[in-house]
Amino acid sequence: MNLPRNPTRPVRIGSITIGAGHPIAVQSMCATHTTDVDATVAQINDLHEAGADVVRIAVDSKRDAEALVEIRARTQANLVIDLQENYRMSELVAPHVNKLRYNPGHLYHHEREKPWKDKVKYLAEIASRHDLALRVGVNCGSVDPAQAEKFAPEDSLAPMLESAWEHCSLLDSLGFTRYCVSLKDSDPDKVIEVNKRFAAQRPDVPLHLGVTEAGLPPEGIIKTRIAFEQLISQGLGDTIRVSLTVPNSRKREEIEAGRQILADIAAGRTRSVVRFNRDSLNIISCPSCSRVENEAFIELAQQVKELTGYARDHAITIAVMGCRVNGPGETDDADLGLWCAPNFVNLKRGPQELGAYPYDEILPRLKAELDSLIASRSCSR
Repeated sequence: MNLPRNPTRPVRIGSITIGAGHPIAVQSMCATHTTDVDATVAQINDLHEAGADVVRIAVDSKRDAEALVEIRARTQANLVIDLQENYRMSELVAPHVNKLRYNPGHLYHHEREKPWKDKVKYLAEIASRHDLALRVGVNCGSVDPAQAEKFAPEDSLAPMLESAWEHCSLLDSLGFTRYCVSLKDSDPDKVIEVNKRFAAQRPDVPLHLGVTEAGLPPEGIIKTRIAFEQLISQGLGDTIRVSLTVPNSRKREEIEAGRQILADIAAGRTRSVVRFNRDSLNIISCPSCSRVENEAFIELAQQVKELTGYARDHAITIAVMGCRVNGPGETDDADLGLWCAPNFVNLKRGPQELGAYPYDEILPRLKAELDSLIASRSCSR
């Protein structure tokens, strides 16, 4: 089956090129702590052997950057660094990687007095000097605050789009065009819509596709498949990631799932008419990655799924987030949200914070809130 492809520009990432009709690349992200060199190298190489074209690693400290030197020496994989909140780390990691990923919303967290455009100029200069690609990673839960203020709270897509377009324009004006863009949400419908709207205005820019916090398999794969089928079948998407909440030993399942989805789309085995069911319980959880501060988060996500099975016929969204980076913001839109710290779990009802509870006490508290939410909706009918 010959699929249409958007005429995007080519962007080289180490030994591969995305865009311009090149094969769609499959990515994953390490869930190990970057300072644990042996574990990180083992996971990178396992993902690479499973078919990962690019592997992402988080760097948030000088210790992470120092560890990267040995990591680079022990793997042939194409590496992309997630800069987290400190864009200055780019200068330390650039000699050892193939691509830098930054989040426009996170540029405000470090050196707050400095204009964001100066920070992007710095990143582009570093990337040019070291022969690197860039990814502008726009995320629903950590959108540029300056853009969010311009739109109604219920319009989550417009701030993402304006932020992405603004950053593209700036990079273009700097003469740096070796970049791609990602616009991610946990709702497949929003992922489809926001990427369509972006590409309508910037069909030249390669897109990295993903449903963020897709959650546990098989539901997480189903959500991702729905978005990918409808976008890739229309020519959108040059690189993909399936973000699953799985233990470290199973991270290669993200690559396997991505490859299977691409093979099915190419063979015409699609379910593109299927829409995500909004009339039932929806559990979203972030993929296991090095930002997770307690691996008990992964088991907790599974326990939440099992505990809430009785509410499957209620249109309620529960978010389980593994870290402080995305957790606070990305639980705001859920009916009930949990974001995990090293020793406790924060519980929220919408944006309202309900308190922090030990891991062994959070499930009964969650159930009480879920029962209360179900009861309140039943009474309002």
